[in-house]
Amino acid sequence: MRYARVRVAPTEGAGDHPLGARLAEVEDVERERVHRIELLDDGTGLLLAEASGDRDRYERLLADSEFVHDYTVTGTGGNWYAYVHFEPNEQVRGTLAEFRDSELMIEMPIEALPDGAREMTFVGDEAAFADAIPTDPERYDVELLEMGERPPRADDLFSCLTERQREVLDAALERGYYENPRRATHEEVADALDVSPSTVGEHLRKIESRVFSQFARER
Repeated sequence: MRYARVRVAPTEGAGDHPLGARLAEVEDVERERVHRIELLDDGTGLLLAEASGDRDRYERLLADSEFVHDYTVTGTGGNWYAYVHFEPNEQVRGTLAEFRDSELMIEMPIEALPDGAREMTFVGDEAAFADAIPTDPERYDVELLEMGERPPRADDLFSCLTERQREVLDAALERGYYENPRRATHEEVADALDVSPSTVGEHLRKIESRVFSQFARER
């Protein structure tokens, strides 16, 4: 398994998400980290973010934003956490869709930098790096900060799976695919996910390969 740590910034003129751009303009609010971000089936997004500074100002910005469907802010003292259901713009929606379907995993948290850029670490098999890291010069400036072999960790057993692979695994487990005797087929799992049985089979093979390879590395 390999990792690549990169600095990603929107290309000048491409534009950040309007909500992010607005938060970046506020001097007394600091965006610290993104602990979770994902694209839902209806095209909206979910975000778990960490921030600091003027919490009341932060909440007012969320409440006033036309891009925020709902939010919850928790925590007291220095940093707090915001769980936000939001409407992505075209650029963010496209990026999240690419990440969801990618063979690479984004290791959380994503670090937010003062200039609006992000530092993030991608982890995956060497072959997956060829076309999975965002490199569209019209949308992003990408700087490779570090790359190398990623030693396995105790929490890698299922974190090595992509978001889409975890969705397939959850559907398979819920329907008894791995029970003995097996209670679900590829077709039944595929129906639940609205994909083809061959797609389910391909994902399950990759899931099993990645999970079992963690045991092999620990031997």
